[in-house]
Amino acid sequence: MEECRRFYAEEIRYAANLSTPALIEAFARVPRENFLGPGPWKIAGADLTGGGAIYIPTEDADPRRVYHNVAIGLDPSRNLNNGQPGSLAHWIEALNLRQGDRVFHLGCGVGYFTAIMAETVGPSGHVVASEVDPDLAGRAQENLRSYSNISVHSGDGMNLDSEPIDAMLINAGVTHPHRPWLEKLQDRGRLVLPLTVPMGNTGLGKGVMARIVREAPAADGTRRFSARVLTFVAIYHCSGGRDAQLEPALGKAFATGALMKMKSARLDPHEPAEGCILHRDDVCLSAVEAP
Repeated sequence: MEECRRFYAEEIRYAANLSTPALIEAFARVPRENFLGPGPWKIAGADLTGGGAIYIPTEDADPRRVYHNVAIGLDPSRNLNNGQPGSLAHWIEALNLRQGDRVFHLGCGVGYFTAIMAETVGPSGHVVASEVDPDLAGRAQENLRSYSNISVHSGDGMNLDSEPIDAMLINAGVTHPHRPWLEKLQDRGRLVLPLTVPMGNTGLGKGVMARIVREAPAADGTRRFSARVLTFVAIYHCSGGRDAQLEPALGKAFATGALMKMKSARLDPHEPAEGCILHRDDVCLSAVEAP
């Protein structure tokens, strides 16, 4: 199994273009099968006809079956999966995690990728995880019981704890970066989140994963946030993270490609201007570089 996990870590390294040694090592150490429930497992694949995921069962319960760059069904009846490692690894890499970092993980599912991040930040770091689905949250709490540097909360994770954060992974679709998340970031803190529009009435959204970094403040003390798009994404909605009135504007920005030009997030009060891609009174995504 050790050799199998090591080969899997190398596979993820190249699939996600990883360059963080501690992150690669985490994929070689964390036993994925312990988070998935008993096998045989169901491998999730895309249904190109638009009907959702299709699931192919593994031929047996040999744990080696789960060490591939594939999503694995947790509750196929709801299209709930342990996500594709290459995608999650790419997003985690964008967090630039370091030893001792404090991390927030919203939408932790059963906790596998939470464990990956906890291994990456080491025993001096800490991961605060939340999961709104009570069954998944219970499984995550049990799966992560042995990690002293992880705390798991069941319920709506929109109410972030009060301590400053070095990195945040939001693993459920939102319409905009929420101001409290940006305000909790330390200087040079990193936020990775999915900006999505609904896909019918499925509870799923499509859009982009974005990376926002709190840069050093400007000379006048103004808070500065750079922003850019990482990848496309399809993901479940964040129950408390959506503004229905913003969805048409987000959908237009996605359809026209304007969202791909995102360069900064602004918290300063201002009227909508030519550079504003997605504007709210409390936060704005802009095509203009952070000053």
